[in-house]
Order: sequence, then C-alpha cells, then structure tokens
Amino acid sequence: MKNPLSLLLCITLYTLPAFSQLKINDKEYFEMQGLNVMVFQDIYPEGHQGGLGIIQNGVRVATNGDIRLEHIPGQWAPIPKQGERIVDKDNNEIRVTLTYPDSSKHLVGFNPLVYPDLYFNYTVTVKAEGNAIRISVDLDRPLPEAFIGQAGFNFELYPVDLFGKSFLMDGQPGQFPRQANGPVTKDHKGEVQPIPYASGKMLTIAPESDAQRMVIESLGSELLLFDGRTNHNNGWFVIRSLIPSGATKNAIEWIIRPHAIPGWIQNPVVQISQVGYHPRQSKIAHVETDPNDPKRPEMFLYKLDPSGRHKVVKYAKPREWGDFLRFKYFQFDFSEIVEEGTYMLEYGDIKTHAFLISEEVFDRHVWQPTLEYFLPVQMCHMRVNEKYKVWHDLCHQDDALMAPTDLNHFDGYVQGSSTLTKYKPGEHVHGLNVGGWHDAGDDDLRIESQAGEVYIMSLAWEAFKVTHDNTYISQEEKHVEIHQPDGKPDLLQQIEHGLISIIGGYKSLGRLYRGIISPTLEQYVMAGDVAAQTDNLIYDAGLRKGERTATHSWKPDDRWVFTEENPAREFSAIAYIAAGHRALKGFNDELARETITVAEELWKVERTLNPRALHAKIHAAIELYISTGKNEYRQFILNHQKEIVDNISSLGWVIGRVMPSLSNNRRFTIAVRNAVAQHAKKIAEEQKETPYGVPYRPHIWGAGWGIQKFGVDQYFFHTGFPDLVDKSYMINALNFVLGAHPGVNTASFASGVGAHSMTVAYGYNRMDYSFIPGGVVSGTALIRPDFPELKMFPYLWQQSEYVMGGGASNFMFLVLAAQQLLKE
Repeated sequence: MKNPLSLLLCITLYTLPAFSQLKINDKEYFEMQGLNVMVFQDIYPEGHQGGLGIIQNGVRVATNGDIRLEHIPGQWAPIPKQGERIVDKDNNEIRVTLTYPDSSKHLVGFNPLVYPDLYFNYTVTVKAEGNAIRISVDLDRPLPEAFIGQAGFNFELYPVDLFGKSFLMDGQPGQFPRQANGPVTKDHKGEVQPIPYASGKMLTIAPESDAQRMVIESLGSELLLFDGRTNHNNGWFVIRSLIPSGATKNAIEWIIRPHAIPGWIQNPVVQISQVGYHPRQSKIAHVETDPNDPKRPEMFLYKLDPSGRHKVVKYAKPREWGDFLRFKYFQFDFSEIVEEGTYMLEYGDIKTHAFLISEEVFDRHVWQPTLEYFLPVQMCHMRVNEKYKVWHDLCHQDDALMAPTDLNHFDGYVQGSSTLTKYKPGEHVHGLNVGGWHDAGDDDLRIESQAGEVYIMSLAWEAFKVTHDNTYISQEEKHVEIHQPDGKPDLLQQIEHGLISIIGGYKSLGRLYRGIISPTLEQYVMAGDVAAQTDNLIYDAGLRKGERTATHSWKPDDRWVFTEENPAREFSAIAYIAAGHRALKGFNDELARETITVAEELWKVERTLNPRALHAKIHAAIELYISTGKNEYRQFILNHQKEIVDNISSLGWVIGRVMPSLSNNRRFTIAVRNAVAQHAKKIAEEQKETPYGVPYRPHIWGAGWGIQKFGVDQYFFHTGFPDLVDKSYMINALNFVLGAHPGVNTASFASGVGAHSMTVAYGYNRMDYSFIPGGVVSGTALIRPDFPELKMFPYLWQQSEYVMGGGASNFMFLVLAAQQLLKE
C-alpha cells in the first residue's frame, strides 16, 4: 500500500493552480509566481552567473548548477563547454549537453596532460514537477578513476543573504556563518580542502524564512555543504554531490523545492536620481512594477519645509511606458517643477528619499569625490594618506622585470617570442616605478587604462578648466595627502601622474608598454594594502635566498612588464597622450614637450593597418592636429572622409572639435554634418528602447560604464553640432548612473555620491565589504534573459568593480558637462 503522505503530495503536485506550477515560458525558463528557474542561459560561470540558477521571490539566490571538478572551484578552475540546449515545452523540461574539458578556455593551474583520460560528455536534464524541479545528470561513460571523489554536481548559494540564517541537514540544525570557518584538511597533493559544514540526503535552507526557504534532496550521492570562501574569498556556499564510480545514467539526481510565497508580487520600485535635479533639466520618476500587480495608485510630489510639513505640489497617475525586461514601467514627469527646494515622491506605500531641485545640485559632493578620493587612492608608486588613515603605503618601487617570452599570462597578457626591446626576459627595466594608477582590483597598469585616464581628464581640463585643489601630491616625496591642498589643480597633477608612467615607459623600452602586472596568481588576488604585493626591492638573481641590500633582494616578486605589436591600441594611446600634452602646457612644460615628441615619434612608425587600427589612426590624427596645427594631420583627416562618415557614431564626437578649422572644405563639412544628422536620428530611436532614454545592452558587465561613455560622446556631439544633437541624451545617461536604472537596487553607481550609493564595491578594499568614494561601478547587470541585478556584494566584479581608463573619470566629466550646459 502506498504511503498516505506520498499519495497526498502527489495529489497536491498535480492539483495546484496553474500560476503555482512551474512552466516553461516564452523566454525559455521555468516560471511561476514568485519563482524562476534558469537553465544554462547565462555564459559566465567564472563570475557566479551560469548553469542552473534560481530567482526566488524576486531575488537571485542560487547559480552555477553544473558538474565541477573541485569542491569549491575558483575563478580559473576548469569549466565544461556547453553544447546543444533543448527546450521541450511538451514535457516541461530543458536538456543541455556539455563536454569536459573546454579546451578553448585558458585555465590557470590546470594542465590536461596531468589527466590524459579527462574527456566525457554529459547531459543535464531539468524537469519541472509542480512547484519543484528534478535535476538528473547522465554521463556518456564512467568517470576516469582519477576523478572519483573530485567530479560532482555543484550548486552555489548567494552567501550574504544567508549570513546568520539556519539550515537543517537530515533534521540536524546548523547556521550559515558570516565568515568562512575551519577546520580544513589537506588532500593527497598537499592542497587545502574544506571540511563540509554538513552532509546528508536532504538540506533545508533558511527554514525560518518564507522568502528564502528551499529544500534540496539527493536521490543518490549524499549532499555536502561547503563554504566556498575557505579557499577563495569571493566564494559562495556550495552544495555538492559526488559522481559515484562507474555511474552513467542518473549519476546525479536531485529534487529542489524552493518556496514561493503564495500570490507573491514584487513591490513597485521608484527610480530617480539619488542626487537630485537641476531646475532646467527633465525630471522623470520611473516606476518599475510587477506585471501581475493590478494596483495603479497616484504619485504625489511633496515639497518639504523646515517645519516638517509636506506640501503637495503635483499629483497624478503615472503614465504607462510599456514593458521592458520582465517588468511594466510607468513614468511620472515633473519637469515643470523648477522652484528650488527639497522634495520627496510617494507612490502607494513607497516613499523615496528626499532629493534636491537646485541650481547648485551638481556643484558639490557629486564629481568631487572622484577627484578628491578615488583618483588619489588609486595612485601607484605613492604612499596615500587621509589624515589618520593610510589608504596604502609606498608601493611597487621594484617595477618591473621584463616578462618572459612565449607567455600567456592568466589575466590575458601575451608576450610573444620577442620582448620587442633591448631587455632580456627577467631583466629589470628602469624608469617604471613612477606614476600610473592601480586598475581596480587587478592592480595592473594597462596602457589603455593609463592613457585613457589621461585622455578623459585632459578633455575635462580643456572643457571645464577645473582648478579644484584638495590634495597634496609630491612626485619627489612619492607622497599623497587627501584633504591637504598644495596650491596646484588636482586634475593637472593627476594628468601628470599618468603621463609620467607612460612617457617613462617609452623612454626605457623604446616603445609603449602593453601593461605591468603581478607575476603570480597569489599576488594578483591579494587585497588590502597593495604595498604588500612585493618587497619594493629589485630582484637580483645573484643573491641567495633571504639576502637583500638597500635596493635589491633575492625575491622574484617584482611585477612583469609586457610589450606587444598592436597598431590600434598604439594609435589610441597616441591620441590620448596628445591631448595630455595640451593639458600640461603651462603646468609642466618639460613633460608636455616630451609627450608630444613621443606622440609624433609613434605616429611615424610604419604599421600594417586593419580597419580598427585605421579608425584609431584617424582619432590620433585629430588629436595631433588640435595639438600641433600641422597640415600633415589635417590632410590625413580630409583624406579619410569616407572612413569618418562610415564610422560617425564613434568618430563624430571627436571630429566635431575640429570642424571650425576644416569649414573651408565644403564637401567634407557637408558630408560629416549629414552623417551626424543621420546618427542623431538613430540615437533618437534608440532612446525609445528603454524607459530611461538610453540604450541598455549589457553583455557580461553592467552597462553603466558604456552608458557613461555614451553620455560623454553625446556632450561632444552636442557641442560640436548643437543644431543637430540635443543635450538631453547626455542628461539621460547621467540620470541612469545616478539611480534611474532597472532593478530593485536604485543605488547611484558612484560610491558615496547621492542619498543611496554603491557602498560595497570591488576595489582593493573589497575584503572589508567597503568602498572608495568617487569610484564608479559597472552597475546593473543582466541575468539572462531578463533579470536586472545589482547586489551589494564586493565579489560580483561584473556589477561592482571599479576601473581606470574612464570608469570614474567619465562620470566626473559627465557631471561637469551637465553643470556647464544646464547653466547656459
């Protein structure tokens, strides 16, 4: 006789109303009210965004359900290659075939020669059964014995929301800890391995929380609960079942029952600028709603007075914009409100933070943190203090050793068969221990990030003449003091700091460096004080272990410098430093002269040009023409009218600055203006793609940096062709970055800017779940196919990373541009 409880469960599963059962929707994932299950639609498992994933009651709680070869794999661990993905709506299941290994991936610490028998195909089948899913994994052959005890099905749980929550493993209680706790053990290779927090056949996650409760049951191998942070600070909690020896059919079989709150509907989200608005800019509040939400309340705009009373200055039902991603959007336009003051919006039970409408809204606390904090803190080869605080000590005084040849570095740098310089591999290259900025969490100096940073700041100097002085910077002392003026414009000192690195590298190497980066993975992943990455002493192979002098040591921890032949990147750098030359004239004339000399020397180098390189050469010609006025560059520009017109979207913003001096060439002027006019029409159409008036097309990283760059381009399109291009596109881009963007997290992407901002970010202080004021994160990413996400978590670099080369400085430029144009 059947167990009555099993019979009841069976009846329950198949009599649930339709909205309470998982079904495959038109976007090819399982959906019911309060629950989504994505199956191998995402493409970035290295960044906790792939495999099987679950969105539970509006929050992504789990990801990367797939076969892995380690208990707690890190960023560079082997991953499989995805093959065919079959969506079978008739049977309410999705099947995906995969292959180990993915030979197209460059893996650190994994050599397929160690496991010559490592090759197998497998199929992951995910089938919906009521409000549960059944996962089965079939192998095409038994695992090689070398992988028994290593290969298993992993499923990662987002850690932050589970800190302090409980779990039950076969009824035995436990708690998810705030930090990774021991004990640990070592395997037969001497590598540290975690000991599971619990093991058994049924795991109940967060039984105390209706929003988070989830039951995972294994019908085969036991479940093991690991803490991925044991070996990798960026790890998640990992649930795992090992594949048994000899297993093929149903090698893994799980049932997962996430709890969906009955009738769950996402609360409306009101998205506005976290900073506020200038009286003369458009002011639109975006309301993101659940399509199942029938409520359409009025929105009230209040003006706040000193007594605390709220005066209604406008109320209306928001206008329906339409569907975008998975939501329905409405808009409340209050652009006609121009009286200065403090305001607040109310939509049903939702109240926004108080915000300003003011002529001075961008005058303080907005662009300044980037210049006062972020740029100084990122400065390499310096000690950076802020009163009682040391952001980092004097660092990398041993830069740099010539990189080994025939090397593919784990962060993508490639050194070919030659060093392309007079230096031999491993030889110390002089003149590289000055200037430059650490790039985000990687702490490397890429030529495009260093020169790109110089460029956007140089353009800002030309456009806005920012003389702000809040920082003491001494190149002689290699010392920085935040909040200590020194009588010099901070912006020019930062431009100088970048050019010192680039020009110093050129003088030593006879060419531009590709980049300077840590040689080992252990140094690369290190967070905290970057001065601890090396001993600051130049490596000397003649010294015995432990020996050191005042300047040299036995330790080969010096960063490596890479070179390359890359015409497109070189011409871009030429353009960037040519602008830097102009900015430094009158501030550091010697460096300015050296910079333009280097730019022109590099221009003359013979190169084979592909279309991308030609595009960059045109850009370089424009900047060199602005800097020198030489006819050689003017003629090159005019000779490439067709290429400029064909690439007006990326060259139009640059060419606008030289159009007055080319106006006597009527044919060229008409062709460019016609192209800009057509491009403006295209941009006007693209504005309609989203409620925010900007194109939102993230790939892996959030789209914030790209939208900032779009905004900067629009500023130059507008100032170069004011009769053809409106300034509203640029303002829309700024509003997006400041909070008017999709998803429940409406934080400003600029840390420390606005009422609510990204105060947990992927910088070098990420281990502290902290931030660097004025740093700008990449922002809201897309969990494929339709879920916008911005978590306050420092290790989702595709959402919360800082970068050099325009990330924060493009934001600074954009704010200054808005400040200028709105005051006209």
